[in-house]
Amino acid sequence: MAKERIVIDPITRIEGHLRIEVVIDENNRIVDAYSSSTMWRGIETILKGRDARDCGLMAMRICGVCTGTHYQRSIEAVEHALGITIPKNARLVRNLIQGSLYLHDHLVHFYHLHALDWVDIVSALKADPYKAAKIALNYSDNPWNNSPERYKAVQERLKKFVEGGRLGPFANAYWGNKAYKFTPEQNLIATTHYLDALEVQRWMAQMMAVWGGKNPHPQSIVVGGVTCVRDLKDQSRHALFRELLEKSRDFVLRAYIPDILMAAEAYKDEGLNGVGAGLGNYLAYGGFRLDDNPMYQGKTLFPSGVVLNKDLSKVIPFDQSKVAEDVTHSWYKGDKPLHPWEGQTEPEYTGFDEKGYLKVNEKYSWIKSPIYDDTRVEVGPLARMVVGYASGDERIKSYVDKALKLAGLPPKALFSTLGRTAARAIETWLMADMMLQWSDELASNCAHGDLSTWTEFDYEELTKGKELKGYGLEEAPRGSLGHWVRIVDGKVANYQAVVPSTWNAAPRDYKGRMGAYESSLVSNTVVADKHQPVEILRTVHSFDPCIACAVHVIDTKGRELGVYKVEPIGGLCNV
Repeated sequence: MAKERIVIDPITRIEGHLRIEVVIDENNRIVDAYSSSTMWRGIETILKGRDARDCGLMAMRICGVCTGTHYQRSIEAVEHALGITIPKNARLVRNLIQGSLYLHDHLVHFYHLHALDWVDIVSALKADPYKAAKIALNYSDNPWNNSPERYKAVQERLKKFVEGGRLGPFANAYWGNKAYKFTPEQNLIATTHYLDALEVQRWMAQMMAVWGGKNPHPQSIVVGGVTCVRDLKDQSRHALFRELLEKSRDFVLRAYIPDILMAAEAYKDEGLNGVGAGLGNYLAYGGFRLDDNPMYQGKTLFPSGVVLNKDLSKVIPFDQSKVAEDVTHSWYKGDKPLHPWEGQTEPEYTGFDEKGYLKVNEKYSWIKSPIYDDTRVEVGPLARMVVGYASGDERIKSYVDKALKLAGLPPKALFSTLGRTAARAIETWLMADMMLQWSDELASNCAHGDLSTWTEFDYEELTKGKELKGYGLEEAPRGSLGHWVRIVDGKVANYQAVVPSTWNAAPRDYKGRMGAYESSLVSNTVVADKHQPVEILRTVHSFDPCIACAVHVIDTKGRELGVYKVEPIGGLCNV
């Protein structure tokens, strides 16, 4: 049987550097796949020896996209170690900052990072604007920005790009590929929303800045609570947040959800056939606290748990002690899976083979291989919806069932590339609605005089002469995110972050089992044109890869680029 290897390096429209190698047979069916990150992260090493209260501001630099969530998890890991419970207003503010990140991240992902795997931009030039305006009504009673005039204007704009040979963000794609299934009119509708979303995403970033102080890298979260006291006293700030949220939610309901329904109609066969399904095992830490019980003891918006083999009838309780990272096929030293509290980050780069391919039988990625209870799992919006659905969570089940009914698809269609993409949109819908409730609750608390934002504590008394362990676990936009810290006498002795793209983009483990990306690519995937493998991009992008979260930078030839000595002195850092 003849086999051929396809290499895509780097995968574009993601944060960071990702290399995918697949093996196809004579029928262009993917029979093997390998995921490799070619960057290395060293943030954990930088944090060692520092005052644990400083960790959040540095840990957020793990990524420039999902900065707020790393910031919060780091802070919460320290709070957990110290046994601190934050006030209600701080919980609501953190939920709203994180929720704003969800809306922004999911919207930007679908339209600006993933949509072009489904939408043939150039095909939109052939569309009839009047017909497009009528077709849009099939997916919404009141479609966003829907008029023949608007569609004509977009076509003229695209035409100038094409005629001038300057396609800008639409350049170097696989236009005309047989794997695209939208009609010209559907392509025009989606392209118009792509451009509209450039403005809408700005509203969502502003929402984060209202309570976070800035975006990216918000600044208002500290160990014990939040610092945005003056903003909370100002009812105009509450009103501004609510206005931005309502406008953003309107776009989600009138553009994002309808476009997903349009994709579900065009690509339903792929959903029903399980193209891109992957491991079939799903993990969720749980997230977004709904009450003021001590950390990890109350109810959360997203339930925690594990679903194995796509079995929606059973949910296994989550236990953080069963999380481990293996480095058998990763460019690090180590000979066994380790829990994050015992985790090590010691590089051992062994390079590529003589033909320039990955050494797939040896080490081939800077990403470690996370394992839960000796099982490979997928994390992310699909995992959250699956775990919530299987848990019988009424809220999640109602949103998923409503979306499936609108799409005319059964639950099994969720287990696919299409389902993974749809789950993110369903979650955005749910999140926008929940944020309205949290926003109202926060405004009401403050209006009635409750301005408590911080729990007082004595750091030296809590840490002096002690060894403390803590973790911050949450559902980040891309999936389950955990920061684990070990503190000795007030200083960080060890720090490890296991991030969503580490779970999903990981290479094989010590048993040779695939990671989520790899498994999804060999799930009933056939490439229409091996020189334009849009199917590979579509499935990989459905996870919303953020490789900068998983790794940072190193020279590919193993050369030393620089030496930096970090000495903590009085809470400051001399470099």
